[in-house]
Amino acid sequence: MSDQKGTIFLTFDDGPHPEVTPWVLDRLRESGMKASFFCVGENVRKYPEIYNRILEEGHAVGNHTMRHEKGTQTDLQAYVDSVEDASNYISGTLFRPPYGRISRKQANALRKKFHLVMWTWLSYDYDASVSADQIIRNAQRKITSGDIAVFHDNVKSFERLQLILPEFLRILKEKGLKSLPINM
Repeated sequence: MSDQKGTIFLTFDDGPHPEVTPWVLDRLRESGMKASFFCVGENVRKYPEIYNRILEEGHAVGNHTMRHEKGTQTDLQAYVDSVEDASNYISGTLFRPPYGRISRKQANALRKKFHLVMWTWLSYDYDASVSADQIIRNAQRKITSGDIAVFHDNVKSFERLQLILPEFLRILKEKGLKSLPINM
């Protein structure tokens, strides 16, 4: 992964989604930013054209399991099988566990083939108890070079994402930061 000064790593979890992900891609293109998309295998299987657009536009992709399973509630073999199944649809070696939850045994098993990627800044775009204004203020105060920021390209977050992402991208430019895809 790059450690260039003035760079952050903008990431999106849970897509691709036929309405949300194209909207995100349009905002990224308008701002000249690149990102990494941690995709759910079932969504890639359903929407391969959106997955291909992500790649064609120069973004990175990562595995986010086949069905968005929570590691701490799934046994070792079933979890590893889910990640392997998703690999039939998602290229590359990046992996992020849904909910950021994974057991030590699961992590150790997956590290044989994958680079586990977590985050340093969670947007809380999925949490209605955190206002869009709070998220934007938090980004203004805390986002800094080297951060891995996570948003969600899913239906649950979309209404809030429409308010937050344009402001977040503006803040990056204001701070002289650029977003690059994670490259491992």
